[in-house]
Amino acid sequence: QMQLVESGGGLVQPGGSLRLSCAASGSIFSPYFMAWYRQAPGEQRELVASINSDRIPYYADFVKGRFTISTDIAKSTVSLQMHSLKPEDTAVYHCNVDSGGARVWGQGTQVTVSS
Repeated sequence: QMQLVESGGGLVQPGGSLRLSCAASGSIFSPYFMAWYRQAPGEQRELVASINSDRIPYYADFVKGRFTISTDIAKSTVSLQMHSLKPEDTAVYHCNVDSGGARVWGQGTQVTVSS
């Protein structure tokens, strides 16, 4: 089964930037759906951004204009560039890939926005 490994999380000051990356252990086949979710303590997991095999991105209202999702299918990776980070962006960010009839989750990477 495909496995996902996220990287790039960490501690950043408000207004700072981070780039999250997610690498899949296998090939990604169309049609696919790749996304980033996040879950803050005591909160439900929520969709942050996604992109499908038509290359159509979706962004939650709370990240529009600040985050950008991108993929490199040849390398089986999906990334999330985050700018203008806010304390409320603090959460564990999980990568999700739906490809070839299987939906796989990564273990997550912690993003903490604090001064």
